[in-house]
Amino acid sequence: MTRATAVRAVLAVAVLLASVFITLTMSPRLGLDLQGGTRIVLQARDTATVEADRETTDRTLEVLRQRIDSLGVSEPTLTRSGEDRIIVELPDVQDPRQAAEVIGRTAQLTFHAVEGPGTDQPEEKTPAPESTTEPAPDTDPDRLTLPDEQGRLLALGEPRISGAGVEDATAAFDAQGGAGWTVSLEFRKGAGQDWRKLTGEAACHPAGDDRRRVAIVLDEKVISSPQVDPSVGCRAGLPSGATQITGSFSADEARDLALLIKGGALPVPVEIVEQRTVGPTLGAAAIDASAQAALIGAAATALFITVVYRLFGALAAVALGAYGVISYAALLALGVTLTLPGLAGFVLAIGMAVDANVLVFERAREECADRPTRSLRSALTTGFRKAWSAVADSNATTLIAAGLLFFLGSGPVKGFGVTLAIGVVASMFSALVIARALTEIAANSRFVSDYRGVNGIGRPGAVRTWLVRKDPKLFRKSARWLVVSAALVVVAVAGIVVRGVDLGVEFTGGRLVEYSTSRPVDVETARDSIAAAGFGDAEVTTAGDGDLSVRTGKLDNDGEHALRAALAEEGGETTKVRDELIGPSLGDELRRNALIALGVAVAVQLAYLAVRFRWTFAVASVVAMVHDVILVVGAFAWLGRPVDGIFLAALLTVIGYSVNDSVVVFDRVRELWGTNRRTPLDTIARRAVLQTVPRTVNTGMGALFILAALAVLGGDSLADFALALLIGIVVGTWSSVFTAVPGALALERSAKAPPPPAPGKGKGTPRGKARATRRDPLDNGARV
Repeated sequence: MTRATAVRAVLAVAVLLASVFITLTMSPRLGLDLQGGTRIVLQARDTATVEADRETTDRTLEVLRQRIDSLGVSEPTLTRSGEDRIIVELPDVQDPRQAAEVIGRTAQLTFHAVEGPGTDQPEEKTPAPESTTEPAPDTDPDRLTLPDEQGRLLALGEPRISGAGVEDATAAFDAQGGAGWTVSLEFRKGAGQDWRKLTGEAACHPAGDDRRRVAIVLDEKVISSPQVDPSVGCRAGLPSGATQITGSFSADEARDLALLIKGGALPVPVEIVEQRTVGPTLGAAAIDASAQAALIGAAATALFITVVYRLFGALAAVALGAYGVISYAALLALGVTLTLPGLAGFVLAIGMAVDANVLVFERAREECADRPTRSLRSALTTGFRKAWSAVADSNATTLIAAGLLFFLGSGPVKGFGVTLAIGVVASMFSALVIARALTEIAANSRFVSDYRGVNGIGRPGAVRTWLVRKDPKLFRKSARWLVVSAALVVVAVAGIVVRGVDLGVEFTGGRLVEYSTSRPVDVETARDSIAAAGFGDAEVTTAGDGDLSVRTGKLDNDGEHALRAALAEEGGETTKVRDELIGPSLGDELRRNALIALGVAVAVQLAYLAVRFRWTFAVASVVAMVHDVILVVGAFAWLGRPVDGIFLAALLTVIGYSVNDSVVVFDRVRELWGTNRRTPLDTIARRAVLQTVPRTVNTGMGALFILAALAVLGGDSLADFALALLIGIVVGTWSSVFTAVPGALALERSAKAPPPPAPGKGKGTPRGKARATRRDPLDNGARV
């Protein structure tokens, strides 16, 4: 065992032990569909200047969504109910009362000059006949008078700066100054000038005078009223565009205050009118069926990899199991809320994580086929080295997309970015550290090295052998493949136009009805009864003390009567206790942010691929990705399946899969073209595709086994998710070969850029002289 292998083995064991410890000691945070949570109903109130109508309620909802994201609550559901109510559903909240308090705060932040000590306003009493009701001469009823942190009344001037002038707010512990927990504010440019003017005016008063103070007021409560430092001169003010709020804050109070200020004030105040516990949206039977389907699919994938690559495939399956433990531990450590689609995507990632191992094994097979006499360890080392560029580029594009979805998106899109990034990092670790350590240890065995049929890479695979024998001329007329792809896009667009896209309740809104039954009804029974009545897409949960909550799309009065009758068959007398029209949980701003994040991610991926490859390859990859998205949406339109939040997660997965496939193909094109600069590009492309088809087939099959199990055995809850990904993987495999490559060939005919440099040649290398190739440490250079 070499030193590098020993280091990889020790690192793998250390990470696995830490992951197992986290898995055994931490509990997962489950989403609303798996465990239920807390439902809070907020009533928007009018103010003297703003009416609580549909528009202001929608803006209030988006501010609340930002606050909830800052609280660390992932996968919440926020919907507008009627014109002026907001329904907030929070999964697995440890302290619902504290969450409700933070969510319901108006958070109107203002900065005031202190005009002097305040005068107590006496309460109004019924005056005696001889008394007078006129106020004292020095009392101004319009002046804002509030107690400071010590309870002393202060007379405050008009608001000089509002919370809108604050650009950022962070909580920090000031150990050096002894101020304890503080909140640092960073002002915007205009507000920073107002802050300097405000503190400059206060500095004109002597030290100790109340008028030298500045009051910071949150929701008509003075949270801090610091004195301007004596070193600040009159009219000079504090030169910085920042300030620090000090007070007797605890850590939680400082963090809550920071997120309230940063999230912004609510356009209108809200009042909590109801708070109750709701049950999971999925039943135990559906969750069990989905878990069984996931296990069966993962086992089938492991068996398939073992059959194809034999011993090394079995070791890769062990590494995939380790990947599952590591990524699950990372999800627990980061506090990611787990939903059923998220778990299904997690299991799917196990199937797709085999991609890096397949790339390495196919490269090693090529090395063994080209040089049958070389050692197994040497072929494996070369396979890892040559596969590195494809693995790095494909995962780099995915990480770029994940990062941008996290930083620019919100709600479920942000959560998907976190899960995707964890999956990418964990899959690279499992393939390049764990799988490599296991296979290198096995390659050192004489038995494994001598019996090539045992190790799985000593002989070429059946797919590669068949392709080499047939040698199909795929791109002799490459334009015909573009015509076929264009025809498929036309069919998909026709489905979107003719049949329309059936948007789910998350996008369109619908109706929320709650019922009370005279006899207890199990939620599973209620779901079956409602589905039998023709409302298969309705979401049924428990609410409060035995009530049933039904959330569905557009529902007229006749449909509501049918729904109530279906429940009455099982529960006896059924009374409607709530009936509200609700808005979409994926509102306009959330959708707009998701589209912006996706657009920026595509643009950055395009730039990355243009730098790493060629602009023609980058454009062809993005065109193939758009082709895949249109085909998946069009297929759902023709099938009449709903496009909802689960579909959105599946579509984002398809986008990542499509780009990965194209990157692998173009990586091989770049390599072959660099070593055969005089060979026609269509011939290079044909060879590259034929050499990467085994990888594409084996990786796709690994994912298809899991998806087929989820679609057939996972029940209705995961059927659409699995169907969207099945379609996406099929069209993604097609487009990476028959859309991206012909597109790049068409663009290269008009491009004037020279072929890429050969491997080993680059800047700083004398013309005609390649850099010395690094020799394998196990190759002594002897030849027979």
